[in-house]
Amino acid sequence: MQRIKLSFWGLLALSSVLWLAADPSILQWTGYFAFRAAMVQHSGVIAVGCMSVAMILALRPRWPEPWFGGLDKMYRLHKWLGIGALAFADVHWLWTQGTKWAVGWGWLDRPRRGPRAAPGAASGATPDNPVAQTFIDLRGIAEAVGEWAFYAILLLIVLALIKSFPYRLFLRTHRLLPIAYLALVFHTVILTKFAYWTAPIGWVLGALLASGTWAAVLSLLGRVGAGRRVPGTIRALHTYPDLRVLEAEIDVPQGWPGHKAGQFAFAVSDAAEGAHPYTIASAWNEAEHRIVFIIKELGDHTQRLPSTLQVGQAVTVEGPYGCFTFDDQCPHQIWVGGGIGVTPFIARMKYLAIRPERHPQAIHFFHTTRDYDEVAIAKLTADAAAAGVCLHLLIDGRDGQLTGERIRAAVPGWRDASVWFCGPTGFGQALRQDFAAQGMPVEQRFHQELFDMR
Repeated sequence: MQRIKLSFWGLLALSSVLWLAADPSILQWTGYFAFRAAMVQHSGVIAVGCMSVAMILALRPRWPEPWFGGLDKMYRLHKWLGIGALAFADVHWLWTQGTKWAVGWGWLDRPRRGPRAAPGAASGATPDNPVAQTFIDLRGIAEAVGEWAFYAILLLIVLALIKSFPYRLFLRTHRLLPIAYLALVFHTVILTKFAYWTAPIGWVLGALLASGTWAAVLSLLGRVGAGRRVPGTIRALHTYPDLRVLEAEIDVPQGWPGHKAGQFAFAVSDAAEGAHPYTIASAWNEAEHRIVFIIKELGDHTQRLPSTLQVGQAVTVEGPYGCFTFDDQCPHQIWVGGGIGVTPFIARMKYLAIRPERHPQAIHFFHTTRDYDEVAIAKLTADAAAAGVCLHLLIDGRDGQLTGERIRAAVPGWRDASVWFCGPTGFGQALRQDFAAQGMPVEQRFHQELFDMR
């Protein structure tokens, strides 16, 4: 989370500092309308900067994953950037429209016009610059395009933030964002103060706009994650009605690079529904080329899967993604899996079971669940025994809530342990705060997957 915050606030701070260096006149009050013109530029730069980085992250690039700690963290930053872009776009719109309203209502007086300046002088352009003159001629169109792009982005981002909005509709509407972004790029290029383009703020802004445009075009062409897609075939399906869980075994004979236990992938079984992320619940075996997904019925799409998926059906798998891979040097590991958050731990136990040598760490696995299925629990117990993992099973209605205190009582060496958590976000945050209060360096030792892609 620290790197997400650092990246988000760092982008805002860097953009603001570069903008201020290019336009220091804001530090000297010369009247409301000059101040308002500067604020329009500042809010616009920040909004489009956030939107550009969000577009780049939407491509699911490989290179930032290790630094951020996984694609799940990158998607959290993507969400923050979308909210930041929306907030600054609102400010930008209010500076432009609010002043017009205030003048119309008689709250502000229009500034008296002096001698007409050379075309484009207010923007830092010279009268003999044909590029600047072209920008000036397009200002009216750019303003109209930007206003409608703002309304579209406002609607699309708000819909994306509404959790009850069906995923399939979210996916379809979210695909329109690159179009709105490209309109916003045109608006920005034309209306950004011309003098900025020869200053560092212009260089950075130009790079962001070019990268964001490239990302938007790839997105519109359906090329997101294209280099990590492989064809697969459903080999077996098994349902656990009491748990409302489906286990899907998929053959990926060509192209799959292998995965580490704890990573996840996107799967497409219906092109109209698009890609859905699922944690891989199996260890990779080069001899079999097979992966397993364990899918909980949590929404309209996953509820339909038991009736729509068939053995032999072709699917597309994209990945692997994520850095929730249990890599550390601590002598003890504490695993906590809440509900369907058990899946990365199943994959890790299967991996440990097939290793020729046992992993040197002592592992305590706490699995807490509201639902109970005898067959599923028997498989989990067998996996733990084969991997040499100490399993602590807690049924909510029978054993009560799992707390940090209960974990510490069961694991005497917890001070030297790392914690790997996958489950409800609120539950994980509560455990993190609890261990932090007991002196654990949670930034280094508490690993939590943020498995929320919208």
